[in-house]
Amino acid sequence: MLYIDWNPSIEAFHIGGFAMRWYALCWLIGLLSAYFIVRRLYNEQKIKSELFEPLFIYCFVGILIGARLGHCLFYEPDYFLSSGKHIVEMLLPIRFLEYGGWKFTGYAGLASHGGTLGLMIALWLYVRRSKLPIWQVLDNIAIATPVTACFIRLGNLMNSEIIGKVTDVPWAFVFEQVDMQPRHPGQLYEAIAYAILFFIGWYIYRKKPEKVGTGFFFGLCLTYIFTARFFIEYTKEVQEAFEASLPLDMGQILSIPFIIIGILCMKSGKWMKWSK
Repeated sequence: MLYIDWNPSIEAFHIGGFAMRWYALCWLIGLLSAYFIVRRLYNEQKIKSELFEPLFIYCFVGILIGARLGHCLFYEPDYFLSSGKHIVEMLLPIRFLEYGGWKFTGYAGLASHGGTLGLMIALWLYVRRSKLPIWQVLDNIAIATPVTACFIRLGNLMNSEIIGKVTDVPWAFVFEQVDMQPRHPGQLYEAIAYAILFFIGWYIYRKKPEKVGTGFFFGLCLTYIFTARFFIEYTKEVQEAFEASLPLDMGQILSIPFIIIGILCMKSGKWMKWSK
């Protein structure tokens, strides 16, 4: 069968000695897209403009720290907690060399579950400072979040990472940087699922803007994203060897609490409604 040969460069472009990688570019596009979406929501809801700019900083720092710590602690705790140098590697985008010195590597491991936790903590801190109703903030962020999640998974696709299991479906990808086996493009499945969620959320928001502040959009985002993640995990290879012995892989196990929280938020309704 004719499968899709996949072997893109990890670098999107060069400017002199500077190289922009696709993964970093996708993160940037995803965050900027969410930035403009939430700014529009704040304007439509007549929220003071000076309360918006700090939100982006809180979100960026929370997602980055949470995603990094999530990867290190959920997927590679034996390595990162084994020495002081490895703890430093967990916090800084470097790798210590065997015979001394170090090299810049970027954050080569980021976990979406950790990023979600980091974002939630960052938003709690932001709400304490801004005095805005927490459910209004969470719902606005949730409307934009699928766009960022979509571009992050496209970045994973460009990196040929988080690959799927071997398959014979006609749309299988041959990740030449990994092996020559036809595999499920799990990253693309997730990206498409998150793009669909954005359009669903945006449609509901345009029809029923009064739902912002009830926790509905936050609950919808958590429930949809992590339910999709749970089932798409069945098409993926395990990321770490220890997952092979588990009845569910780590991504599925970590998704279950978020699904439960999401359903509860969607059901809660008016008691969380913010006052105008």
